[in-house]
Formats: sequence, structure tokens, C-alpha cells
Amino acid sequence: MVSDKACRVPHAGKWLGAAGAIPFVTIAISGPFLSDPLKYSAFLALIAYGAVILSFLGGIHWGLSIAPSREEGPDGASFRRLGVSVLPALIGWVALLVAPPVGIVVLAVAFGFVLFVDLLASRNGEAPNWYPRLRWPLTLTVIASLLIGTFA
Repeated sequence: MVSDKACRVPHAGKWLGAAGAIPFVTIAISGPFLSDPLKYSAFLALIAYGAVILSFLGGIHWGLSIAPSREEGPDGASFRRLGVSVLPALIGWVALLVAPPVGIVVLAVAFGFVLFVDLLASRNGEAPNWYPRLRWPLTLTVIASLLIGTFA
């Protein structure tokens, strides 16, 4: 059984995670009040920021997989973990290349996929026990912001 202290999200993680959600929420809330040229720029900003953050989340898994305490077998990090860690950056790149409404939906689905990977990693002891407590609210905020930003 995991202690409650082991599941507590570090304060830095809470604050920095919340700060990272601010651009998503700000663009989603302001979108309906923007004129058409600015609204299109906001869509592009939302996609670009989403792609960057999605890539960052993949980088977390790369880092977890190459950490010395996580080495697996003679070659260190597993191909599966490293392979999964690069997918978010590739999906974010594709989201940048397609039309804004489609790109934003691609990002929303990808953030859900990364959350699923995060939950599995935590359950398998490949990520900290507290990680799902950080990721759930942030992911829901991001997905809601992306969808509101698209359809508002």
C-alpha cells in the first residue's frame, strides 16, 4: 500500500503545472471576444502551445525511461518506453500542419492518450505515485480549453 505522503503532489509541480495551464485557459476564455483576424491567431497560438506542451509531456517519459534507477536490461531504457515518449512530439507536429479546428481536436485526443500512458506508467512503477494526481486535473483543463477554444 502506498502512503498518502507518497501520493502528495510536490508544491512546485502543482504551481508550475497550474501556471502551464494559464495560456490554454486564457485563449479559450478570450476566443469568443476576439475579432476574426485575432481569433484565427488565437487558434494558431493554441495549437502551437498545445504542440509544445504535448512534446514536453513526451519528454517526461523519455527522462523517466533513461533515469539510472529505471534501466532495463543491458541496453538500458526500453524501446517501448522511448518509442512512446516521442509520439507526443510527432502528433503535436502533425497538429501544427493541419487546419486549426482539426489540429486542436488532434491535440485534445493526444492529451487524453498521454494521460492514459501516464496512468499506466504510474501504475507500473515507471512514474511517481503522485503523478496521476497532477495530470488528471491539468489534462481535463487542457482538453476542455482546447475544445472550448475550438467551438466557442
